[in-house]
Amino acid sequence: MKHVADASTLPVAWWKSSRSEAATQCVECGIVSHEQQLVAIRDSKEPSGPALLVSYDALAGLVGALRRGELQG
Repeated sequence: MKHVADASTLPVAWWKSSRSEAATQCVECGIVSHEQQLVAIRDSKEPSGPALLVSYDALAGLVGALRRGELQG
């Protein structure tokens, strides 16, 4: 897994889940490269903070685990 220190430097269009409410804790995703199947993930409250760079498959795995309740604290 890779990361960038300042997510605002990435040339991506960020989006939030349609289930996210305004002013709540959420993450945003942006497609970095279709060819490399690479997605950036950042904290929506810190647009200039760090972002993780993950594959499409890794993001799909994360979303699936969250839906199944496997990552609840």
